[in-house]
Amino acid sequence: MMMSNGELLRKIPLFDGLTDADLSRLAGALRRRTLPANTSLFTADAPGESVFIILSGTVKIHVEQADGTDVILAILGPSQTVGEMSPVDSLTRSASVDTLEQTTLLWMSRASFQSCLRSMPEMAFNLVRILSQRLRLSNAQVQALAALDVPGRVARQILAFAEEYGTPVVGGTLIPLRLTQTDLADMVGASRVSVNHALVEFRQHGYLSVDSKHHITVHDATALNGYLG
Repeated sequence: MMMSNGELLRKIPLFDGLTDADLSRLAGALRRRTLPANTSLFTADAPGESVFIILSGTVKIHVEQADGTDVILAILGPSQTVGEMSPVDSLTRSASVDTLEQTTLLWMSRASFQSCLRSMPEMAFNLVRILSQRLRLSNAQVQALAALDVPGRVARQILAFAEEYGTPVVGGTLIPLRLTQTDLADMVGASRVSVNHALVEFRQHGYLSVDSKHHITVHDATALNGYLG
């Protein structure tokens, strides 16, 4: 049985606590779009004309350095909001966003987004809460890069994904995001080889497993926590 538009939108943190009338208005402003894997959603320095909400799939937020290396700032999955900063401050995009797998999104124009924020205080509060949470996660990531070795950084990132997106399954917690060794390496500031060594160690001890779709299942979060010092 398919969910109604209202039921679908209620599951999205940005729209938490909105009235039926607000959700009905949002349903009229939102459009749906499905993109294949490895597709650019937008690039750094482009005008911020739209805001996106992920319904299914995974995207990476990344910036290319002057030497050509790519740094992944975040990997986001279902119910997360993408590209909300530019429509708020009217500046260009601060990073690029690409899909990591087939991804379905809802999107609305800058004008509609700004209008909804002005007329729906609860939505504006939700946005502040989301941005605050991301800032806390960013600060924690910076601290981890400075204080932890590669296995500790990888363990911390996997645990963060499990807390944010984890789904209980028999024997552990499934992270339903496509997380390759290369993507993890770009997130934790390490080489793919060193990340591979850490994952092999975790798998050999039974702390986690990885399926053919690059989805990680955490079997022993306590053991992974032990790598955090």
